[in-house]
Amino acid sequence: MKQKKISVYLILIGLMASLTFGSVCFADAEISAKLKSTIDKVIAIVKDENLQKDKVGRREALRKTIDERFNYRQMVMRSLAKNWDSRSDQERTKFISLFKSLLENSYASKLESYRDEEIRYTGEVIKGKYALVKTEIVRPSSTIGVDYKLIQEEGDWRVYDFVIEGVSMIRNYRSQFTKIIRKNSYETLVQKLTDKINKLEQEQGSKASEEL
Repeated sequence: MKQKKISVYLILIGLMASLTFGSVCFADAEISAKLKSTIDKVIAIVKDENLQKDKVGRREALRKTIDERFNYRQMVMRSLAKNWDSRSDQERTKFISLFKSLLENSYASKLESYRDEEIRYTGEVIKGKYALVKTEIVRPSSTIGVDYKLIQEEGDWRVYDFVIEGVSMIRNYRSQFTKIIRKNSYETLVQKLTDKINKLEQEQGSKASEEL
């Protein structure tokens, strides 16, 4: 199971409430095409030979591409749930930045390890400003279902959650964040995220030095 999840995260990001959807379209629809374009760009960056030795440049290119398709504000709002409402604008801005860094640093090395898995776009479902794009990651030994949830804001569709074999990224984070806040405090959660990001950045810096 762990190996399957790693393969999925290669495509997602570091290519990360149930909805009742109405109309159904398929892979050549506009929203699926936008998502596919982003994923194709990520794969092209990872496979670009000119960027193989430029780790900093490669990661910056990956971040820029992913940021165009991910809605971090929506991710944080849904992950914090009711705890979002009680936060100041400054706290919200800081947490969005932390959450973004967490995702980028958590999956950067996994993205860079991508190895030609086939991605199938199997369906698109739309209801109002929400959409669901269904995909499959096809490997020699298994096929993994990955559903992307998107929201339309300011005329564009952006990912606010993805579901891997029925498991929602946002639901997982919401459970963890709520537990930490209830047991300790919101400030404790911020510190834990900061410590986690610093640890990941140190580990990645050490690996980069070893490669050189």
